Amino acid sequence: MIYVLKLANSLAIISREHEVETFYGVLGLLKLFLPDEHVKDIFKIKAEELKKRGIKGVITDLDNTLVEWDRPEATPELKKWFQEMKEQGIIITIVSNNNQERVKQFSDPIGVDYIYEARKPMGRAFRKALKDMKLKKEEIVVVGDQLLTDVLGGNRSGMHTILVVPVAQTDGFFTRINRKIERSILNYMRKKGMIYWEE
Repeated sequence: MIYVLKLANSLAIISREHEVETFYGVLGLLKLFLPDEHVKDIFKIKAEELKKRGIKGVITDLDNTLVEWDRPEATPELKKWFQEMKEQGIIITIVSNNNQERVKQFSDPIGVDYIYEARKPMGRAFRKALKDMKLKKEEIVVVGDQLLTDVLGGNRSGMHTILVVPVAQTDGFFTRINRKIERSILNYMRKKGMIYWEE
C-alpha cells in the first residue's frame, strides 16, 4: 500500500513537471511570433532613430506594410520616407512573398532592391537579403504586418522585428487565412500578458 502511494505521488510529480515543461515550451514557441516592437505604421519608424541605435538596414514587407496590397506604386509620403532612410545611409530591401511582376513594378521606380517569392517565414530570403546588404543581423530590422511571415521569419533569423498595423483592412485570399490564425495567437498572448497594445 505504501509502495502504491509512493508510486502515485511520483507519477503526480512527473505529471506536474511535464505540464510545466509543456507550458514553457508553448511560451517559447509563442515568443517566435512576438515582435520586438509594434507601431501604427511605417512612418513611425524614423531614420534618425534607427541610425542612433546602430541600425544600418531595413528588410521590409511590401503589401499592406508599405502600401495597400492592390496599390501598384509608392505614395509621395512613402517616397519621402525612403529618401530619408537613404540620406541617413540606411539600406532598404523589400522582401515579399508576392510575384516578380508585382514586386518589380513597385520597387524599380523608387530604386529599391527586392526579393520576390520569398516564401516567408522560411529563412532563405532573409539570409539572401543579409548577404546582399553586406550587414550583420544585429544591424538590421525586419518590418512587416504579419506575425506568420514577417515576424516569425525575422525572429527565426535572429533579427529585430517591428510589427506594423496593416495599411488596408482588406487582404488577398491566403493572407485572410493567416489573419484568422494570427488573431488566435494574439488573443492567447494577450491573455498571458505577453502583449499590451491594442489592435
